[in-house]
Amino acid sequence: MYASKVRTYDMHAIGKPLPLQQLQGLNIRLVAVSKTKPVSMILEAYDCGQRHFGENYVKELEEKGHDPQILQHCKDIKWHFIGHLQKNKVNRVTNVPGLCMVETVDSEKLATALNNSWGKLSQNRPLHIMLQVNTSGEDSKNGLQPSEAAAMALFVQDKCLHLKLAGLMTIGAFERSVGDDINPDFQCLVQCRQKVAEVLGVGELELELSMGMSHDFEHAIEAGSTNIRVGSTIFGVRDYPQNQTHGSTASDSNSCSSSLTSKNKSDSGEASGSSHNSVSFVS
Repeated sequence: MYASKVRTYDMHAIGKPLPLQQLQGLNIRLVAVSKTKPVSMILEAYDCGQRHFGENYVKELEEKGHDPQILQHCKDIKWHFIGHLQKNKVNRVTNVPGLCMVETVDSEKLATALNNSWGKLSQNRPLHIMLQVNTSGEDSKNGLQPSEAAAMALFVQDKCLHLKLAGLMTIGAFERSVGDDINPDFQCLVQCRQKVAEVLGVGELELELSMGMSHDFEHAIEAGSTNIRVGSTIFGVRDYPQNQTHGSTASDSNSCSSSLTSKNKSDSGEASGSSHNSVSFVS
């Protein structure tokens, strides 16, 4: 299942193919969002070369991160927390084996809590984080205002010695991702990165952009995304428990990774008589 959907993933699957010049040389991290999915699916994806997995809920990340099968079989798994994180649950997240990144930091208090928690663990590396920016302006979504991103980045750089700012993350409004034009929410995050890079004194490309899910990852890549969060397109439609509440989430580092190559095919099979567009997915 996983191999057929991702290892030879179809760049035509959702929308128009990306121009060849935009695909060549891209190195994009694919975070397979496994929320609500069983451990067996994670094991299957891992066996196909996938390493980065995303979870939205603290309890589910804890359970999967400490699962005996995953601990034994998935030695190089990289967990991304991509849901809203409350300060009182920070320690539960930082104690998960294989935690790679928290993509949803949206306040100084949360950054401070993560910094203190990670520092107490005496890890030999900083915890990679991203700042979540609410570029759509929707009340249902968490995140910093675009105007707050630069100041927040400076705070992390100056006050959080155990954290490494990897980049910025956003969730684009669904209705702005269904047309042919690039979602303005993605363009807004690109502009935020320019300002953040300027105040930090780093190059723009040193900061990642996490944007794009199952329905809009192609538009996100066109806009400059380096980290896409794909769930249902890989694992199938989610079946939420009736008593589980969920709102807008980020689903659907510079550390160890392997590459998957995505080839441009038509829905009916390999495209004939033309070159393949390809993009290297950091799995």
